Amino acid sequence: MEQLGLNEVRERFLRFFEGKEHLVLPSFSLVPKSDKSLLLINAGMAPLKPYFTGQEVPPKKRVTTCQKCIRTPDIERVGITARHGTFFEMLGNFSFGDYFKEEAISWAWEFITEDLKLPVEKLWVTIYQDDDEAFDIWHDKIGVPAERIVRMGKEDNFWEIGVGPCGPCSEIYFDRGPDKGCGKEDCAIGCDCDRFVEFWNLVFTQFNKDEEGNYTRLSHPNIDTGMGLERIAAIMQGVDSLFEVDTIRKIMEGVSDIARVQYGQDEKTDISLRVITDHIRGTIFMISDGILPSNEGRGYVLRRLLRRAARHGKLLGIDRPFLSQIADIAIRESHKAYPELKEKKDYILKVIEMEEERFDQTIDQGLSILQTFIEDMDKNNIHQLDGERAFRLYDTYGFPLDLTKEILAEHNMDVDESSFKKEMEIQRERARSARHETNYMGTEDNLYDVIDTDISTAFKGYDVLETKSKVINIIKDNELCEKAEKDDNVILLLDKTPFYGESGGQVGDKGIIKGDNGKIVVEDTQKIYGNRIIHKGKVVEGTISTCEEVTAKVDKNLRMAATRNHTCTHLLHKALREVLGNHVEQSGSFVAPDKLRFDFSHFAPLSDEELAKVEKIVNEKILESMDVETIETSFDDAKHMGATALFGEKYGDIVRVVKIDDFSIELCGGTHLKNTAQAGVFKILGESGVAAGIRRIEAITGMNAYMHMVRLDDILKEMTVELKTSTQDLPKRIDMLIGQIKDKQREIDMLRSKLAINSLDDILKHKKEVNGISYIAVKLDEQDMDGLRKMADVLRDKLGSGIVVLASTQGSKVFFVAAATKDVVKQGIHAGNLIREVAKVAGGGGGGRPDMAQAGGKDPSKVDKALEYVEKILATQLA
Repeated sequence: MEQLGLNEVRERFLRFFEGKEHLVLPSFSLVPKSDKSLLLINAGMAPLKPYFTGQEVPPKKRVTTCQKCIRTPDIERVGITARHGTFFEMLGNFSFGDYFKEEAISWAWEFITEDLKLPVEKLWVTIYQDDDEAFDIWHDKIGVPAERIVRMGKEDNFWEIGVGPCGPCSEIYFDRGPDKGCGKEDCAIGCDCDRFVEFWNLVFTQFNKDEEGNYTRLSHPNIDTGMGLERIAAIMQGVDSLFEVDTIRKIMEGVSDIARVQYGQDEKTDISLRVITDHIRGTIFMISDGILPSNEGRGYVLRRLLRRAARHGKLLGIDRPFLSQIADIAIRESHKAYPELKEKKDYILKVIEMEEERFDQTIDQGLSILQTFIEDMDKNNIHQLDGERAFRLYDTYGFPLDLTKEILAEHNMDVDESSFKKEMEIQRERARSARHETNYMGTEDNLYDVIDTDISTAFKGYDVLETKSKVINIIKDNELCEKAEKDDNVILLLDKTPFYGESGGQVGDKGIIKGDNGKIVVEDTQKIYGNRIIHKGKVVEGTISTCEEVTAKVDKNLRMAATRNHTCTHLLHKALREVLGNHVEQSGSFVAPDKLRFDFSHFAPLSDEELAKVEKIVNEKILESMDVETIETSFDDAKHMGATALFGEKYGDIVRVVKIDDFSIELCGGTHLKNTAQAGVFKILGESGVAAGIRRIEAITGMNAYMHMVRLDDILKEMTVELKTSTQDLPKRIDMLIGQIKDKQREIDMLRSKLAINSLDDILKHKKEVNGISYIAVKLDEQDMDGLRKMADVLRDKLGSGIVVLASTQGSKVFFVAAATKDVVKQGIHAGNLIREVAKVAGGGGGGRPDMAQAGGKDPSKVDKALEYVEKILATQLA
């Protein structure tokens, strides 16, 4: 048995099945495409669901992949044992109605015994208890002794998810020897000890299960196999866990060097080393696939992984940001198999650095808030923190529960873990409900149930905007029909179409489909699985029937407007890279006739100067009248040409390259201009942030940009008339008027202050007492925060001993100020704590020092009620 490295095992597997006439596909993105049942890809077969369900025709009936996967249900267990991991790679070979059980078993045995040279005497197999066919193949054709073929029940060796295709499994195990076992006499396959390791699961999808629970044999059964790359690499290298596999061990050694610790010396240290090593592997792949840290969905998973890794770095005594340094090692170990890691290295490291810095800030906030909780509990003689508060620390501030428990223990306190877990489950339920409940392999009851999978649509819209076409299908009320009549809302499939189906960020075309007997107004066009284009519209005249010859005509003006915007997104992308740097990557776009929206990776808002530079570059390229060329070529040739690909998109063997002279070259299936001059003009409307590290630019082109400038010119003319000045002198005139307004406002504020100070004696008449302490709580008219502070200072001095609480409103804003004399502060009065509780009544918050504090509110109608609350709070503080 050779000591093969992880990368070598992966390469040998793919080459082996390539030799068995399998198409080697690169790993799909971790972000599921058109599958709302999954948050992240969690199995080798998950991205291939459309091929298994027949929604899409596979590029070949035999496929092999090494798929990157993320599984997070047991994220809290990762690190505690050496078995659990969130990130892993799954090797698989798949047959879509081609070969079946005998070939799958024979090739699996050939690969592990002849290529990997695993000792035959150490191999065991399991089969489904009723699968005599599998037994005969393993025993009679492969030669595995009957005593090493274990029959197991439905729970272990039968794969099914609800209704739909399903079938028995056969698993292959490696016997690591008695010294790795539990020592029990009955130790065998299925034992929880570490002796027998399952490393390859062969799924024979040969039945269809209906709603009544009946199993019908499929006429074209499928093969779906999965072998954990890390697990087979551990077997090949004779190590005890995935963390000791060569490439993974190097990552962990990097952590050990920074923390100055050794793996295997201390269990707590080992847990932290495993957590960091596993989580950093997952994060580099998630970020490279366009996922960014956030508080929901995939972004929340990424944030949890990064923050959990950062937290364990602190437990190891690492007192500086370090995760990007470890990520660098992880990228180096995997970039040959996943070149996108190297291409996006700077971006990946920057995202990790920013999130680690953000975690440092939030954990400090969390410590401060927890300290407030502890003080409150101590004061009220409470020894257990409620789970809702603990979860808020965890969820909002990334504050780990174990850290909360550790700090509470120092104060002889603990946390209500049961209510914490309830809050956690509520959040998980929210995440689950955000994903659609679906049937087999994530498909929904929709068009796929009624459209023949053999139907496809030839798209002619790159070259023409009108075609003579044949109606293949008419769908009304989600059912096929032969004819549609006036006022029917329908979906049409044609044999060929000039209509562009929504994809790649570009909206679908609108237009007309007209036959001899009727007409349909097409309101939207979409591209769905299987190279099918559907036209959604309404019959406005007569009738339309299947098999009828029709004229399909795209709305030229709308198409041209969308095309201008699409070509300008390419110009914009390149201009952004020139101005901001090569870390800029497209993370999304929306191209419609009236505007374009372009999302890209960048870590700070763009300055006015940067936006002006970008806009200028795009308009210069428009005025240079650059030719726009489209080329169909292989994906590899496109990459050699320097074409930018949108990572996460799955490209076929033949791709479409859009080349704008020598300025821009990208892979794109959208519609484009022939020459940049056709765009006319490009105008940026705004720039904003949409997520951590993601910015958005909105812009317009062509007639939309022209009309925008006309509207601005009209506004300018109106302003010059109203302000009685010329266009050239307008800025000076506005500055002068603003200065005059400020002077008048200062005069008004001074007069208000004088009036208020003159009324001090009246205010002092409102003095009350609570437990011997004097206080004033009054509302003043139209005072800003600065005016209230001045008033509070003067009143405090006049009061001599006590506390002053003032409130005022300006429109929908509410201001509160509290000022206390030194003697009452010594008696327990705290202006900051008081004003915080007062402001809560008016829907606000704030705080400050014991002697002076301020706050804001949102509900002016609650100001009187808030001031009435002052007496109760003071009584509590003095108790």
